[in-house]
Amino acid sequence: MRSRGAVFLVAMCALTAYYIYWPIPDNIEERWKLMLTDCFFRTLSHVADFSELLGLKDYMGVMMLITIMETVEPVSDEQVKVAQERFDGVEVMVYEPKQDKGTGMKRRAVIYLHGGGWCLGSSKMAPYDLLSRQTVTELNAVVVAVEYRLAPPYHFPVPFEDVYHVVKYFLQLDVLARYKVDPERVAVSGDSAGGNLAAAVSQQLQLEPNQSVKLKVQALIYPVMQALDFNTPSYQQNKDMPILPFTLMARFWSQYFTSDLSFFHAMLTNTHNGAESLALFKYINWSIFLPEPYRKDYNYSIPSVSKEKISLRIVDPRASPLLVPDEMLYGLPKAYIITCEYDVLRDDGMMYATRLRLAGVNVTHDHYEDGFHGIIMFTLWPTDFKVALRSTENYLQWLKENL
Repeated sequence: MRSRGAVFLVAMCALTAYYIYWPIPDNIEERWKLMLTDCFFRTLSHVADFSELLGLKDYMGVMMLITIMETVEPVSDEQVKVAQERFDGVEVMVYEPKQDKGTGMKRRAVIYLHGGGWCLGSSKMAPYDLLSRQTVTELNAVVVAVEYRLAPPYHFPVPFEDVYHVVKYFLQLDVLARYKVDPERVAVSGDSAGGNLAAAVSQQLQLEPNQSVKLKVQALIYPVMQALDFNTPSYQQNKDMPILPFTLMARFWSQYFTSDLSFFHAMLTNTHNGAESLALFKYINWSIFLPEPYRKDYNYSIPSVSKEKISLRIVDPRASPLLVPDEMLYGLPKAYIITCEYDVLRDDGMMYATRLRLAGVNVTHDHYEDGFHGIIMFTLWPTDFKVALRSTENYLQWLKENL
């Protein structure tokens, strides 16, 4: 009996070690902390898959537990006033400094769009609440954190339209005056899917001939920029990396557009494009727009095109901002772009930085060779990472100097 118990114990220890251990590149700091953090995400993903298979609850419904666990009640403190408002019918959290610093000059403002693959997340999550407070206190700024509606209940373009309505509303002179904001010092920013929305809003505002107040800067943190090609070097290199494996990113994209799982399976094999994509592949040709060191030994090939009718939504630039022609990039606001080496979205951000520069836009690109997806969210114990704290500090410093 003792030998059987010993065998069982060894087997369980081996299984646990196999499950927790996940190959992490050597140059990532705090590797074991990332392994343990990713173990939680993978476990929840497996539970979500099983729940959906049994018909108990859909995948994103289970994954929403991440958002629920991290949600706090944003309240005012000694330095920051917090209020829940509605801008053009969309819920926002407004963070303001309680006391102005300096000489009474008008404030900066940052419209912030949270990440979560358009399906998860909230500006009320503790890391976003902290970032908003840091932005207020360090920049003497007003932060408008947008609670846009999420997929799958609300597919594209609803999340984009919610954000666009908020930005348009806030950029009215009387609204800016209400919050003591300088009309020439307004930024839009976001991480991951929020970076996608920030880039798309910046582009679409240029199409408004009567828009008097312009955005000064756009700050995009590892943004999602295109849904046409999931075979870029970063997708190949990082397909199994924490915190965003390729399967999860494909699920986010598909759920953003539709609840039809066949579209998700087509995305997994990169066979989700239709004839309407053909003319747009030139805008995401990573063999041209990706800096040579990041192409490595990968060979470029044009994604396959399905004969089946594919939804035109995947080629809509409001969903895939990298697909706009060059003329739509001219005159865009100064850009700050963060990318991480171990992130499937790395090449999306790098290609956008290249295309913006070619269009004459002033771009600052910070690339973290030891970074992984989601670092801006990992600033609180026990999942506080040095790279997260460093990138947050650099992000705020850039806003100080450029907004």
